[in-house]
Amino acid sequence: MAPQEFTHADLKRILLEGAGAEEGVDLDGDILDTDFEALGYESLALLETAGRIEREFGLSLEDDVFVTHPTPRALTAAVNAALRSDVTA
Repeated sequence: MAPQEFTHADLKRILLEGAGAEEGVDLDGDILDTDFEALGYESLALLETAGRIEREFGLSLEDDVFVTHPTPRALTAAVNAALRSDVTA
């Protein structure tokens, strides 16, 4: 069964596993409202991140999820909303 909550810790782990972290970026810092681009994550890294989230959590994200949810806080909320909608569907 897929996990029912996506946390900031899950996102950090997936980002590090898929793309690592740019030198000078502390993912343990106050990054929740920082754009992924400012954190050093560009399109290919974000595609990898989305794919990992989809596989691990058993859901499908919109193609523009990082455009409409450009920060860790917004993405975490979007993934959790998708998980809730899958549960009620």
